[in-house]
Amino acid sequence: MEKVTLNETPRRTSKSFGINNYKIEDFELPEVKEFTNVTIDSEIEIEHDTYDFKPKFSIGNKLVNQLNNGNQKLYINIDKNVNEPIVIDFELDDKQNVLIDNVTIKAEEGTNATVILKYKTQNDAVDAFHNGVCNVTAKANSKLKVIILNLLNKNSENYYSMNNKTEENAILEYIIADFGGRRTVTNYYSNLIGNTSNNSVNTMYIGTGTQELDQNYIAEVYGKKANIDIEVYGALKDTAKKNFKGTIDFKTGCKKAIGNENEYCMLLSKTAKSKALPMLLCSEDDVQGNHSNSAGKIDEDKLYYIMARGISKKEAQKLIVKAKFSGVLEKLQDEDLKNELIEEIDKRLV
Repeated sequence: MEKVTLNETPRRTSKSFGINNYKIEDFELPEVKEFTNVTIDSEIEIEHDTYDFKPKFSIGNKLVNQLNNGNQKLYINIDKNVNEPIVIDFELDDKQNVLIDNVTIKAEEGTNATVILKYKTQNDAVDAFHNGVCNVTAKANSKLKVIILNLLNKNSENYYSMNNKTEENAILEYIIADFGGRRTVTNYYSNLIGNTSNNSVNTMYIGTGTQELDQNYIAEVYGKKANIDIEVYGALKDTAKKNFKGTIDFKTGCKKAIGNENEYCMLLSKTAKSKALPMLLCSEDDVQGNHSNSAGKIDEDKLYYIMARGISKKEAQKLIVKAKFSGVLEKLQDEDLKNELIEEIDKRLV
């Protein structure tokens, strides 16, 4: 085991904030063996190959090197409109408990598709390790929705990178449910290179027990009238901890661009801890940037109002959390998927 530093912010802040990076004292990369527990439902052909991952901003060099020698490499070339979602399920169990997946998605010009990547453990006892990347290129005038579901158990280690490029008039939408992993480190990077390109990210996360989450969202805006919108909603209970780092960087030439980031965390116990660092960087004067973050306990009046109708405190908390997540859940559109996530929320907020 060794000490590692992961998820560096693109700009340094005071060390006293304790949020510039994420340090692990007992980090160890597992041996990579064959992984075959993958189910693919797709009307287009998916190749078992991909390009090397060479990110501008990295979750950590050791993890990136491992991704380029992983046990699942998938290349999804979307060259036509795809009516039904492309669904890829990865299940980790006692025999296949290490997944290193490198998924490349390329949405060709003018296409429209949805891709769902689901990560789950067979049961709560599996000791799993997941290191993955979703590497996306949205070509001109394409429309792509990517849904990432982290449903791993609380024994797992989860490291995940998302690396994106949007070209002219492209619309890229992410919906992320980040529920699993005793340690979950995520790195999201978006390069809005195209004029009037649009990237929205809607995330919901849950931390319970001793779970730790470190989230690093970075967007570089180059295109004129480009738009980046980051919305993150979460709930922490017990002694769970979360760091959120969000950076929107307006580059010279991105006139009339808009960037918004908002992170809201509900604290369901006195011992849960939340830190947030929203940053706006700018080298172009004709842009609009907004950021906000908040963390706090559930409104006691709202809690009392629900409990006065014969509902227990735990169930009342669940209702409030699900209400806060409803904006993200409604974007899923698929009722079965939506209900599955609602059940996961109920199960994890026991």
